[in-house]
Amino acid sequence: MARPSAFSLYFRALWLPFQRNQWVLTLVGEAELLLRRLFARAVAVADPMAMIASHLPQRPPGRVLVIGAGKASARMAEAVEQAWGPCDGLVITRYGYARACAGIEIVEAAHPVPDAAGLRATARMMAMLDGVSADDFVLALVSGGASALLVAPPEGVTLAEKQAVNAALLASGAPIGEMNIVRKHLSRVKGGRLAAAAFPARMLALMISDVPGDDPALIGSGPTVGDSSTPADARAILAGWGIDAPASVTAALARPSSVVGPDDRRLSRTENRVIAAPSQSLEAAAAMARETGLTVRILSDRIEGEARDVAAAQARMALEIQARLGAEDAPVLLLSGGELTVTRRGDGQSSGIGGPNAEFMLAMALALDGAPGIHALACDTDGVDGAAEVAGAVIGPQTLAKAHAVDCDPAAALARNDAHSFFAAIGDQVVTGPTLTNVNDFRAVLIEPAIPLR
Repeated sequence: MARPSAFSLYFRALWLPFQRNQWVLTLVGEAELLLRRLFARAVAVADPMAMIASHLPQRPPGRVLVIGAGKASARMAEAVEQAWGPCDGLVITRYGYARACAGIEIVEAAHPVPDAAGLRATARMMAMLDGVSADDFVLALVSGGASALLVAPPEGVTLAEKQAVNAALLASGAPIGEMNIVRKHLSRVKGGRLAAAAFPARMLALMISDVPGDDPALIGSGPTVGDSSTPADARAILAGWGIDAPASVTAALARPSSVVGPDDRRLSRTENRVIAAPSQSLEAAAAMARETGLTVRILSDRIEGEARDVAAAQARMALEIQARLGAEDAPVLLLSGGELTVTRRGDGQSSGIGGPNAEFMLAMALALDGAPGIHALACDTDGVDGAAEVAGAVIGPQTLAKAHAVDCDPAAALARNDAHSFFAAIGDQVVTGPTLTNVNDFRAVLIEPAIPLR
């Protein structure tokens, strides 16, 4: 049997009174520390440096070109060069996420709304693929964020018009799968077109999934994956979410589809491989939690829906579980992942900046209403929740009391989608900086037996 880690022994020592039928603490700082360490573990196992090498073949002879986009793509490129040495190529990542590479050029651009830097870099990447031959090898590195970072609007659509549609989709509450269908049909690089541009070269696409279900066609809007959706699907999505698109966008979506079909011969030399996914990170966190004696339940790695609604449902679940826990039962940890959405409800100065993880936490705090013995954390594994440079937040039994102490109204903050300002005011944000990976949301709810203090 493996020896328990020092971390495990520390938390077991904290819980010895519980094991002797005298469980009287609610952990407070210890609970937050545990939740933060579980999140750190989930991020660490998705670090490209930890897994890229095992998915790479031996460096092929002849010309090798490395391209890619996403929040994790620069770290992926760094890992490739660690294994293969300097390579030619270009990768586009989010501002602040660049890594030093010997040969691969790293370009930073805007996310989640695209900008001119992404537009120029995408044009250069596509130009690099001109003239590749059947003897060449192209390695594509794709991760979440590529949908915004790969920018090539269709004919007649300006960057500003594409930005407007993208911003409207983000504010609408539409799920990521639907947003990415629209993005594919408003692009000349997504929906398999990047792989098609590399034909007849052989391509290996390594992907880090940030989408529920890990469908390669949805990761980064599937630049290397054939697609069967239609412009009519994209039009229906825009209409269904009440998005009034510019006339140029409407015209572009009235034309026949130019996405590359799944059976297109230009994709015949492309292999798509998902190398990291939310489920792996949840399992790693679960294993760490079990070492400390917790009972762990993984709800799902693909939960979608409005953040505040999912929070209310998980709060009810936590209270129901706590009501069934006896004095001799171990605390229960609920883990989940996926991609929640926020529907922006305010305008101008009355509206916050959203952030599904922070909004999930705020809604859960309100639903729990200070219930003792329940702590939770929700963070985005890329370190950016919505448009904020904040990974997420933590809550506990004292969250609402902290808000009262600083004269901060949690219900009003939720109403205007301003959860990030709320958690900044009470000091319970989780700020990681760039994590250099992206396997979507990580949520953990720690439930202790509701035993009165002695």
